[in-house]
Amino acid sequence: MKDHESVRDGHRLIERYTPGQRTNHWLIAITFVLLALSGLALFHPAMFWLTNLFGGGPWTRILHPFVGIVMFLCFALFAAHMWRHNKMDARDREWLRRGRDVVNNREDRLPEVGRYNAGQKLLYYVLIACMIGLLLSGIVIWRQYFSFYFPIGVIRAASVVHAICGLVMICAIIVHIYAAIWVKGSFGAMVRGTVTWGWAWKHHRAWFRDIRKEPAGK
Repeated sequence: MKDHESVRDGHRLIERYTPGQRTNHWLIAITFVLLALSGLALFHPAMFWLTNLFGGGPWTRILHPFVGIVMFLCFALFAAHMWRHNKMDARDREWLRRGRDVVNNREDRLPEVGRYNAGQKLLYYVLIACMIGLLLSGIVIWRQYFSFYFPIGVIRAASVVHAICGLVMICAIIVHIYAAIWVKGSFGAMVRGTVTWGWAWKHHRAWFRDIRKEPAGK
């Protein structure tokens, strides 16, 4: 048995995420929730009541950007580590063209998938774009330290960019959570770090072959 393999309840398992990767992922998840709630509270008066979760309006405004920096750093580390697994290739383009089979869960008609499928890779790039947009626009509108360096027109434009990137990111994360629940075993992989051989063979066959060093068609 190889180092990345184990057995639990009679099922052979493969490590999909290391403890460090899982810890980083959950730090990103926690900071995202805090940022989404505090961001919505600051976005519109109808949601200002959410500031009570952070100790009131002033504390919400103070904490929001600092938590944002923490999330950006954690995400940058995670994204850099996963970069080589998220490069688009011919199989990914074919996977995208077979969207109807994807939606109807007809995985036998899809090309073999590596560590991540094309949908996960697109989400990866969307999150990178949103994170960069949020960081840059957030710096411009960070009153305490940076906003006085910029003209009012730039600050207003940055506020719009920040809101759009935040909305897109919230929607993207909702899709991410839904997909993790939809594909049984995905959520558990980020909790325990392992997946069964059957799960890997069904959902990420090319990755399974690579881990097992088996040639295609075997």
